[in-house]
Amino acid sequence: MKYLEFLKLALTAIRRNKTRSMLTMLGIIIGVGAVITMIGIGQGSKQASEQLIRSMGTNLITVIPGSVPKGAWGPVGQGAVDTLTEEDALALKEELPNSVAYATPYVRTAKPAVYGANNWLVGRVEGANEQYLDIKSWGLDAGRYFNSQEVRSLAKVCVIGKTVEENLFPGGEDPIGKTIRIGTMPFEVIGVLSRKGAGFMGDQDDVVHAPYTTVMKKIMGRDKIQQILVSAISEDQVDYAESEITSLIRQRHRLSSTADNDFSIRKQNDWLAASAQQSAIITTLLAVAASISLIVGGIGIGNIMLVSVTERTREIGIRRALGATRRSVLWQFLIEASVLSSLGGVIGVGLAFSFIALMQAINVQAVIVGWAVILGMGFSSLIGLSAGFLPALKAANLDVIDALRYE
Repeated sequence: MKYLEFLKLALTAIRRNKTRSMLTMLGIIIGVGAVITMIGIGQGSKQASEQLIRSMGTNLITVIPGSVPKGAWGPVGQGAVDTLTEEDALALKEELPNSVAYATPYVRTAKPAVYGANNWLVGRVEGANEQYLDIKSWGLDAGRYFNSQEVRSLAKVCVIGKTVEENLFPGGEDPIGKTIRIGTMPFEVIGVLSRKGAGFMGDQDDVVHAPYTTVMKKIMGRDKIQQILVSAISEDQVDYAESEITSLIRQRHRLSSTADNDFSIRKQNDWLAASAQQSAIITTLLAVAASISLIVGGIGIGNIMLVSVTERTREIGIRRALGATRRSVLWQFLIEASVLSSLGGVIGVGLAFSFIALMQAINVQAVIVGWAVILGMGFSSLIGLSAGFLPALKAANLDVIDALRYE
């Protein structure tokens, strides 16, 4: 019961000095709010990055010609050497049925597209086979995708992304069946891709898909592919698929056991791991920076508690004279400091929730993280206990006679 009495005394002291108490709690409020908000921004950014990477394709494995340093990312060296063939891509699907779900040769370029008086520089004119949509986990809004027969016959058909549709057909005209010009070559539009949004390489909807044979030979004027895109059977099979792909391509390229690979492999999982590591570092730095204000708030509490002890010296003396022990005086001031910091923590949590809701309303990636709320509240309580200990110890050690004489 005595601890409940100490709590009542603490609340009475806080109500007695509302303005001072609120100013004292301000550092804790800002600190807790900043910690939860910063962690929420970091975690939201991490989730957005993971979602963006996954939107690039399910269980995606990219085989790049030439040897690329392990730490390098993106299309490093793409086109510098031509060590991959169409047959390599086809062999992966045919000879590795237990690890490879889909595989396609892949080429890419940028070309202007024209329809009537409208023209648009397409960021990515991509050539692939009929399995490309399954590899990229992409859907269609209208029409159909090209088939294997059209790939073999170098058909001049294409499927366009939403950005291309909006720029070539701004009036809402149905693009299906229309003929557009890509570079200098006419293509029939047979489908429209569903919207994907932004990606690492820019707008994913600023794209045209066509048979890789057509893009490679008729648009780019080359006879070798640039990459092979593969989808593993499942996420658990990605590492196994990588090993199988490596062995098969080395065998097909007749590489000796001591020779280096003349190709490189990049996995979606590697991108996810790198993104998670980067996000963890950023989140930690943001949380540490925000925690500084919590420490400043703790110093403020310690300072005000020292002032409070000085102001209430006579009160402490009277309590001691009436039988209060040093321990009870110590706990009285410790609980008062803890209540101050905990109230500040609660208000800080509410402030963080409001900030994150506001950021979500303006499409900034931020989320409420449960462990961040617990961390903020726990840290604020710990700061309160630590900051209040010295003032409480000073109050407990006051000499009763000197305290009663204090004016």
